[in-house]
Amino acid sequence: MVFVRTTPPRPVEVTAVFPELAPLARPAIRLHPRPGSPSARDSSVGGPLLWPAEEPWPHCEASHLHGDSGFRQPPADVRLTRRRLARLHRDPHGPEFTPEEEEIKERNAARLAERFDAGPPRPAECPVPLLPVAQLYLRDVPLLRPPGEADLLQVLWCPYDHEPHWKPATAVFWRSAASVVDVLATPPEPYEVNYPGYVPEPCLLAPEAITEYPNSLDLSRELRQVVEDWSRWQAASVDVDGSYAEYPAEFYDGNLADAPGWKVGGWPPWGRTDPYRRYCAVCEAQMVPLLTIASFEWDGGERRGWAPYEDRAAAYAAGHRAGLSPAQPTKVEVGSADNMQLYVCPASPEHPHTDLIQ
Repeated sequence: MVFVRTTPPRPVEVTAVFPELAPLARPAIRLHPRPGSPSARDSSVGGPLLWPAEEPWPHCEASHLHGDSGFRQPPADVRLTRRRLARLHRDPHGPEFTPEEEEIKERNAARLAERFDAGPPRPAECPVPLLPVAQLYLRDVPLLRPPGEADLLQVLWCPYDHEPHWKPATAVFWRSAASVVDVLATPPEPYEVNYPGYVPEPCLLAPEAITEYPNSLDLSRELRQVVEDWSRWQAASVDVDGSYAEYPAEFYDGNLADAPGWKVGGWPPWGRTDPYRRYCAVCEAQMVPLLTIASFEWDGGERRGWAPYEDRAAAYAAGHRAGLSPAQPTKVEVGSADNMQLYVCPASPEHPHTDLIQ
């Protein structure tokens, strides 16, 4: 790894205040993706995959319908728009559009006009090539539990919303890196994507091992009452703002429980729904979190305290230009700025995985 990211110590030592939570500690690895130029031999988000040249590239066989939304763009156009925003940020007095950008803009307008003229929705390209989301080597993320001799996890998704939960359909592959001799040089790409947030920006990783505790929603009723007991916080003489006196669990959830951002393992970031258990469709074992795909590494509220030391200045700086927030280095956005979680079977990672938005 060519750079590091370091999570600041939590403002309160969890087990010093609530020793009852000690048995619930879980290891996690924050991935800390940051824009870069990864190769197929690197762990990455949105980077090239170590994909065997002789192995067919995965496609989504589901039906994808064109709507009348102007959001849909080819992945190359999404990336060009991002480069333009970054260029204008660096040089606010530069041209509004370069010749290349003008050409892309005109092509997008013509495509949108053609779509409206075509009348009712028509089937999209099918099957649709999947887009790389993440590639994780065991050497960088030792928390992975790959099957057999595998030492590499590859995650891809279809960049179209799929019913009934309106999210990208994900695919998980485990492989041995040593078995890949000839790498596929130019994987196919989809004709267009549902939203720009479904095109991950190529990022290198700075994996960091941390310890997490469950969100208060994941606690038993008895333990939840313990965390919500303001007198316990006072008795421990911890420095917690008195504004949390009525709802101390909010401080716990925001600052002490599960970390935000891209990570492997750890505890789920519940919030959109209450917790519910996921069970393997093959052996009925309770599934465990594999990967959290996050829209943001931290937010502008109390979760900003999770920003690494190395990013503190940017995290606490004044407002950022749209699309250039340091809290969104991957440019991924799922749900309503939510997280997508991938779960696997602890008995056999080769059993079908599952995913959900939280």
